[in-house]
Amino acid sequence: MSGKARIAGVGMVPFATPSKAAPYDVLATGAVKAALSDAGVDYDAIQQAYVGYVYGDSTCGQNALYNVGLTGIPVVNVNNNCSTGSSALWLARQAVESGAADVVLALGFEQMQRGALGSHWDDRPSPFGRFDETLNRVQGPAPENTPLAPRYFGGAGEAYREKYGLGDDVFARIAVKARTHAANNPYSVFRDPISLDDVLGSPQIYGPLTRLQCCPPTCGAAAAVLVSPAYAAKHGLRANVQISAQAMTTDRPSSFETDLMRLVGFDMAREAADQVYETAGVAPEDIRVVELHDCFTTNELLTYEALRLTPEGTAEKFILDGDNTYGGRVVTNPSGGLLSKGHPLGATGLAQCAELVWQLRGEAGPRQVEGVNVALQHNLGLGGAAVVSLYEKVA
Repeated sequence: MSGKARIAGVGMVPFATPSKAAPYDVLATGAVKAALSDAGVDYDAIQQAYVGYVYGDSTCGQNALYNVGLTGIPVVNVNNNCSTGSSALWLARQAVESGAADVVLALGFEQMQRGALGSHWDDRPSPFGRFDETLNRVQGPAPENTPLAPRYFGGAGEAYREKYGLGDDVFARIAVKARTHAANNPYSVFRDPISLDDVLGSPQIYGPLTRLQCCPPTCGAAAAVLVSPAYAAKHGLRANVQISAQAMTTDRPSSFETDLMRLVGFDMAREAADQVYETAGVAPEDIRVVELHDCFTTNELLTYEALRLTPEGTAEKFILDGDNTYGGRVVTNPSGGLLSKGHPLGATGLAQCAELVWQLRGEAGPRQVEGVNVALQHNLGLGGAAVVSLYEKVA
């Protein structure tokens, strides 16, 4: 065993809408070269690579990396829906901590198409069959032309609203906060500020969700170079951020009962977070910065409670008191999150990783959260997988 994996380098490219983005291999090349430069290592030093993407043919990972170098290393392609990037990171961490490799690359990218997410395979069982059955049992027939993802997460928001009672403006405030944070992020797609009236006045999608409360389809790439502590010391690398704890969970029977909050991953996130807190010896109260999976404003609110950042039923007060932003208790999504930065599925988890590494190094510029020594990441994929990671600044 080689000790906790260190992150020697991170890199990403500015995210873009599908109409303005480069092809996936170009995006990936940019992110990998940035991560290698940040780490201070050449591609020849990489011993294994785990590459995540959702929309693409098999071995796109090889094609992306071959533009950087042809070194014969193992390249493993990873697809775990919206948690793909963090799943690649999870595998890379295991490779380093097991002693199987000293220098490992985790890469995530996505070249998305415009419009709502959908399946490309209609001639075989859907991995969402069980999920759709639960959703339809609770909601009834789907409204015509309503995208499926907003039904899931909008329905979960409705369930929370009915259980605890809160106005639509509470969810909308999360979108306003996201844009405020993104104004300082050059990698973000949407950086212009928006008002509460803008959010509430945008077209209705489903339940409490309006268009400005839904993340956009986005193209992009991000990468991280992980090393063992011994390798970092031997080669004089700056590797002062380690993954102190990480957990991946999948669904249990509770996901498929009648609670839409659990259908969209509340229990998975809670279980993964609890594992991470216990392993790292860190309490939720110790967290001052978190990048979490805000694919919709409703999911950000649910995740506050799933991660125990605030007790169940108190997310409204948490938001209204400003405890989710600068000057409050924990800065959530200083990058602007998926709502503003965009959500290229395979890249999202590694973009979250990059942001938190920059925060722990003190390199986040105007987004910097002061005095952070630990940082928490949450990345969710329905189908399902939740990955929670805790990063720590070390000597």
